[in-house]
Amino acid sequence: MDFALSEEQTAIRDLCRDFAREVVAPAAEDLDLHHKFGYDIVRQMGELGLFGLPFDEKYGGAGGDFLSLCIAIEEISRGDAGVGITLEAAVCLGAAPIHAFGTDDQKERWLPELLSGRKLWAFGLTEPEAGSDAGATKTRAELKDGHWVINGAKQFITNCGTDISAGVTLTAVTGKGDGAGPEISALLVPAGASGYHVMPSYRKLGWHSSDTHPLSFESCEVPQENLLGERGGGYRQFLYTLTGGRIAIGALSVGLAQACLDASLAYAKERHAFGVPLSKHQAIQFKLADMAMETELARTMVYRAATAYQQGAGVASDEVRMLAGMAKLFASETSKRAADQAVQIHGGYGFMEDYPVARYWRDAKVNEIGEGTSEVQRILIARLLGC
Repeated sequence: MDFALSEEQTAIRDLCRDFAREVVAPAAEDLDLHHKFGYDIVRQMGELGLFGLPFDEKYGGAGGDFLSLCIAIEEISRGDAGVGITLEAAVCLGAAPIHAFGTDDQKERWLPELLSGRKLWAFGLTEPEAGSDAGATKTRAELKDGHWVINGAKQFITNCGTDISAGVTLTAVTGKGDGAGPEISALLVPAGASGYHVMPSYRKLGWHSSDTHPLSFESCEVPQENLLGERGGGYRQFLYTLTGGRIAIGALSVGLAQACLDASLAYAKERHAFGVPLSKHQAIQFKLADMAMETELARTMVYRAATAYQQGAGVASDEVRMLAGMAKLFASETSKRAADQAVQIHGGYGFMEDYPVARYWRDAKVNEIGEGTSEVQRILIARLLGC
């Protein structure tokens, strides 16, 4: 068993680390303070090929693997988690379902611009009364005269309201099903479709540089051929999509935890108390040691899950789902503990927005919520254990 990264993966890590340090991190405070979307940063990430990392070269991708994407998300999130989630959602939730389940025509129509970063695609699963309980989906789509007519609402949707947002893949009830639950299908809804409304953005605790809106569909019509994959296949599709997304959120969490460690270690070496640097006090040393240990453990778990996922070829096996749940759960909670300790180590300065750890603390909380809460991950793991 070789834990070493390949030459290509190492090169991607170093490229993204330099980009995060030189471009993302210097802009992060301004993006956060003014709740701005980093269009120029997105453009540069597109030019670096980050949006196309795990996809076929045929459609403009880089032909890389899923682990390389997770490494990129980790490093970008080390600079700013809001930019990190923009990349994660655009690839794992936006382009990936089209790449995995789309027809040749759908792929040729949408993927080239998505994989270049010139356009962003969103994923609409969560609703006011349906998130973790996806079977409670209220959005309906009825096939009439060769068109799907969609009515419903989605919430907490990333990358749907920018100037470069091209559309959304949404889940909707399209029939009664076979008795085990409603028939759920996935539909591709391009921006500008009649009856497709992007509502005002949310006032969020963190991820201020990320774009997040609720969506509304009022007799929204899309052509019959905008069905993604098989009719009634929506549940299997989003299960696979969310499995990859959870691993990627784990990678984002590792990047944020590493940023907390970086900032805390630097501060502890500079700040003096009782005549010596904070880093010489055992109480602080123990905090830093725990942060370093948990961050490395989370990184190893995420890389393990990413490697298993990329071998799944569109199928989320029970083993991969469990690994994804474990990786997302442990990494997200690690990032929250790291953010707590980072603020503690900084003392009063940690409570001030002049220091990045205040932003890290605000950004970290959603890691335990988005793409399946910690409670849902524990339920999933327990069920897969046979409980």
